[in-house]
Amino acid sequence: MPPSIRKLTGRIGAVVEGVDLTAPPDPSTVTALRDALNEHKAIVFDDVNLDNAGQERVAGWFGDLTTAHPNVPADGTTRVLAVDSETSKANEWHTDVSFVVNPPQATTLRSVVTTPYGGETLIANAAAAYRDLPEPLRALADSLRVVHTNQYDYARPPAVTAQRQEYDRVFVSTPYEAEHPVVRVHPLTGERGLFIGGFAKRIVGLSNSDSADLLRILQSYVTRPENILRWTWAPHQLLIFDNRITQHYGVDNYDDHPRRLNRVTIAGDVPVGVDGRHSEQLVGDASHYSSVLVVAA
Repeated sequence: MPPSIRKLTGRIGAVVEGVDLTAPPDPSTVTALRDALNEHKAIVFDDVNLDNAGQERVAGWFGDLTTAHPNVPADGTTRVLAVDSETSKANEWHTDVSFVVNPPQATTLRSVVTTPYGGETLIANAAAAYRDLPEPLRALADSLRVVHTNQYDYARPPAVTAQRQEYDRVFVSTPYEAEHPVVRVHPLTGERGLFIGGFAKRIVGLSNSDSADLLRILQSYVTRPENILRWTWAPHQLLIFDNRITQHYGVDNYDDHPRRLNRVTIAGDVPVGVDGRHSEQLVGDASHYSSVLVVAA
């Protein structure tokens, strides 16, 4: 039987039922899951019985895996990154690893330690945001390029614990910069989406202040409430989102309770803009982190 897909909101998100993630996948199931991810941008599985190896195996249904992070060490295996409240709280809108020339195509998050309240993950549909833009602003965005960098602190106050200070130090230890189109064309669906977020620092050809003002305007369309899935975590869940056309935010609203998600990401293609230009790596070499996905024309 094909998987059951139940929408969570009008613009983003669906729950997938009827798939045994511990069983070898058949091609029709994988195709259905890929189609669901293309359509809904984020898909969720409840009551999954997966360890790190199982999460890597399921992520592998969608493509080759990256290592955990260009700078941050893996947790246990080379491909698992611990999203752990003890070391970091990513309370800023962003697209994963967008400071490399080929950011992951998709991200998987598995709940390991959940909080008694709060700790939601917000995911925003960047394609819906693009469609919401007024025509003059859309035309402007189509023409722009933007530099993303890891030299960023998620806009949080200075780290107060030694663990968080060390995480922050390692995160920026090797600098990376990549120039991407502000509007990315999705290689599978052809949708256009705003490819910005927290790692986007400056628009090519504009001053820092003008870049910040324009990025703030564009970002406000991404984070409109109607474009957002607010996912409340429970034990034994797996969330997969399309990193090419979404942004996400881990809400820091759970006091000092421990929270941990394990992240595995899938290698992505080099973004392409409306004009057909590809992204370029300006600083750093992340080839140790990810292979480049080649999408068939």
